[in-house]
Amino acid sequence: MGAFRIPGVTGPDEYSALSDDNVYTNLMAARNLSAAVDLAGRLPRDAQALGVDARELEAWRRAADTMHVPYDSRLEVHPQAEGFTKHAPWDFDTTGPEDYPLLLHAPYFDLYRKQVIKQADLVLALYACGDRFTHDEKVRDFAYYEPLTVRDSSLSACVQAIVAAETGHLGLAYDYAGEAALMDLHDIEHNTRDGLHIASLAGTWLAIVAGLGGFRDHGGRLSFAPRLPAGVDGLVFRLTARGRRLAVAVRRGTATYVLEEGDELTVGHEGQDVVVRAGRPQTRPLTPVPEGPAPRQPPGRAPRRRGSG
Repeated sequence: MGAFRIPGVTGPDEYSALSDDNVYTNLMAARNLSAAVDLAGRLPRDAQALGVDARELEAWRRAADTMHVPYDSRLEVHPQAEGFTKHAPWDFDTTGPEDYPLLLHAPYFDLYRKQVIKQADLVLALYACGDRFTHDEKVRDFAYYEPLTVRDSSLSACVQAIVAAETGHLGLAYDYAGEAALMDLHDIEHNTRDGLHIASLAGTWLAIVAGLGGFRDHGGRLSFAPRLPAGVDGLVFRLTARGRRLAVAVRRGTATYVLEEGDELTVGHEGQDVVVRAGRPQTRPLTPVPEGPAPRQPPGRAPRRRGSG
């Protein structure tokens, strides 16, 4: 049986256009198709009213199950889209600080055919569709795409913070979270005069909760893998899911789960199920995360380092 492919799309990265089989796009399409099949099975009368028959459902299921996900076996990384890792690298050595954002100084024809990334794309797939990648694949992919991502978009730092935390680069995750939060206060993009970067501010929540809090909801299962960078002694956040409000308090060495509203809730903590009930907080130890050398960014494009404390 042949693979299902999606040609001629532009994924999250706007410096790559009309690509075939963008990994993020394909994986999200597969997820939506699978969800549609599941929903039609649970609501057969509604599906029938919409003209969805068994033949169409089987086509959706087959497309989801055979969705093509490119992989470069030589480099052992996922290309952002088919053939991306075969493009010529962008010449960062001759690109100065005054040349950013690249879209204002280089023709799109040149950007589209080079390995240079405006904002997280494959890295966004590592977060949003993280259950489709192994941990080692995430580590290799993140290391490959960091030196190519110039962050000419305010939408990138929060996503890079999330995957940096998951792959053990806690200091870098903290740096990116700070960039997302301070995008306008520090006028990082030099265009705050044109309007606030509200999406970056929203992304700060993601950087904290999904990044440092390690929150994921793959397959409908709520799970956490909290980790704190040096200089951060604690973190508290709340989530409302399925009519329940859960508070998560992270301290050095422990995470405590408190159900503030609703019936019992089962969540994952570092891969283990934890049943949380009202009035019965659950505290679990945190596994230390060794921090190795962080991957480099394009010259001059590293995020501003966050001070300790």
